[in-house]
Amino acid sequence: MMTKAATSMTSTLFTRRSLAAVAAVAALCSFGAAHAQQRVIHLIVPFGTGAVQDTVARAFNNELGAALNASAIVENRAGAGGTVGAAIVARAPADGNTLVLAAASHNIAGFLYNKLSYDPLKDFVGVANVGNAGYVLAVASGMNVSTTADFIKEVKANPGKYNYASAGNGSATHLAMASFLAKAGLQMTHIPTKSTGEAVNEVLAGRVQAVISSSIGVMGFQDDARMKLLASTGQTRSVFLPKLPTVAESGLAGYAFDSWIGLLAPAGTPKAEVERINAAANKVLADPVIQERFKRLGVEPRSQSAEEFQKLLRADWDAMGVVVKASGAKID
Repeated sequence: MMTKAATSMTSTLFTRRSLAAVAAVAALCSFGAAHAQQRVIHLIVPFGTGAVQDTVARAFNNELGAALNASAIVENRAGAGGTVGAAIVARAPADGNTLVLAAASHNIAGFLYNKLSYDPLKDFVGVANVGNAGYVLAVASGMNVSTTADFIKEVKANPGKYNYASAGNGSATHLAMASFLAKAGLQMTHIPTKSTGEAVNEVLAGRVQAVISSSIGVMGFQDDARMKLLASTGQTRSVFLPKLPTVAESGLAGYAFDSWIGLLAPAGTPKAEVERINAAANKVLADPVIQERFKRLGVEPRSQSAEEFQKLLRADWDAMGVVVKASGAKID
């Protein structure tokens, strides 16, 4: 039989344990609630694995999320030259939680497609310029050409014989080559794929003869016997492939094509939210570690205010209209 003192001690111990248990449960619930309430940012990549936007997104999404005290998740929503992913973001709530990592193909789509469910300029707001990506003209070794001039001569002598691959109808890789062919007066058959990686693989396999790929798509094949890198497409030589001449200096004067890469949000996203994400992105881009990652991907990091980026988007809209018109490309 327990004494009064023992009973009191047991009661006190039970109470302390109960309180400790309650505190533990409360702490666990608090943690769970905080975890459940953590902000999730959906970073939509409108192309598949291997596309320049995909590799860039995965090079900084974790750091961007941390800078925003959130979790930034990369989601590939490929299809129709990037318009499937863009449409998802255009319809998303304008709260800054859904962004698209877009590039030149975003504005191109507005002139290329006869029908779009969104307006590439009016239905989005520029949030942050991330970088600039160059492109490279590459051919299958079976073509037996060594320069851009050789390539033009060979294709011109055999109209319709050769094919070129792209990351899909309406993609930057499609329009870059289409405008090249239009300017050079050449005929080739377009073979659309789902990503830059797939397009490059078609050339490596010899099933397709040429591609204008983002630099990252071909930088690893400089010494591969299956492919020849003929020229970069920028106005000046690539800082990543300095030995390559530009297309303009090696066979097609006046030709140039490169692309911005940046974060866009649905139109109507509050200015304060846009500027908050812009500040976080610029902070991340200033990190030497991130800069080195980008450079390994063949992308030159860029930092701009949201307002400056919006001006760039408007200027690029006009420029891409000229590119599409020159190429003669159109998709119903």
